[in-house]
Amino acid sequence: MTRPIRLAALISGGGTTVQNFIDRIAVGTMNAEVAVVISSNPNAYGLERAKAANIPTHVVERAKFKSAEEFSNANFDVIRRYAPGLVCLAGYLKLLRIPDDYAGRVMNIHPALIPAFCGHKFYGHAVHEAALDYGVKVSGCTVHFVNNEYDAGPIIIQRTCPVLEGDTADALAARVFREECVAYPLAIRLFQAG
Repeated sequence: MTRPIRLAALISGGGTTVQNFIDRIAVGTMNAEVAVVISSNPNAYGLERAKAANIPTHVVERAKFKSAEEFSNANFDVIRRYAPGLVCLAGYLKLLRIPDDYAGRVMNIHPALIPAFCGHKFYGHAVHEAALDYGVKVSGCTVHFVNNEYDAGPIIIQRTCPVLEGDTADALAARVFREECVAYPLAIRLFQAG
């Protein structure tokens, strides 16, 4: 068995994706270690989830920096201290500039089938509401590498789920999240395997 991959997880909210990682690592179905959780929001519940699992946490707020570059540099200054093999955006709502030393080593999960319902301001329930308003019959999630644009990097894996008659954004979000819980660990495993 290969050594566990060290992950840095970046969050902005509840941290359900980080909790999925923590749970899968605990039962041995994910060969990884969450080395650090960094939040753009000091009130993100995901920080509490990380602390409960004894994972170091940091807060890097966008408003405290003049430019996207300064903000991104501050995040990667923290990330480099933990030497992760992979950076996982996990419900992270800020645009990051990816430095050369992390090119091809930053992933994101998006709650739709890219290129549909993605880009700036398409996150959380806005994605699911847009899918329902459009009338799609299938939704799902996409794990992709991160470049310097919202949701525009190369796709690693997608998983689908049906959109059911009478679905609400909450119901669809729950169904998509079940697929995310499978897709992200699989994408990480593929990355580990080269």
